[in-house]
Amino acid sequence: MKKILILFAHPAFQKSRINKILIHGVDDMEGITLHDLYQAYPEMDIDIEAEQKLVDAHDIIIFHHPFYWYSTPAILKEWQDLVLNHGWAYGHEGIKLKGKFIFQVLTAGGEKMAYCQQGYNKFTIRQLLRPFEQMANLCQMNYLPPFVVHGTHSITKQEVLEHKTTYLELLAGLRDETINLDDLANREYFNDYFTNK
Repeated sequence: MKKILILFAHPAFQKSRINKILIHGVDDMEGITLHDLYQAYPEMDIDIEAEQKLVDAHDIIIFHHPFYWYSTPAILKEWQDLVLNHGWAYGHEGIKLKGKFIFQVLTAGGEKMAYCQQGYNKFTIRQLLRPFEQMANLCQMNYLPPFVVHGTHSITKQEVLEHKTTYLELLAGLRDETINLDDLANREYFNDYFTNK
């Protein structure tokens, strides 16, 4: 069984409509640790050693966050800057993350069609996530496609619940090693694994 760490970052969680539903009950699943960074570090005083121990104890790392300004909320960037340091995460002796899997769970206000060359945002989600893919490469991790919930301003509660069901299926499949990771390589989104199998 693979152990999964979800690094959750939402600076306005009390106002969240989508993420509250997505993560509800996730921390009750065996083998899954939900780590709310804003709750753990309200002053952003990240405990580097504790975070490294937490990462070290898991096989799969998920950055779960709203897609703020085509990137992460501030605390997750701070987490990267402090925790993924030279000699631990990368560099000649930095092999602590080698072989681990990483991907992102994103909620985005824009519809999927807004994220393409002809769309409002000019780039695909995958293109905008290239810095995270390169972070994974540098740390010798296996980068998987993102799980994305689009249209968060207009999505219905029923649609959110459908995404939650898929998210739980995804987590259980990764944990139990029933998802064919080779089949994910050419997929734009992790969501596609479940809709286009």
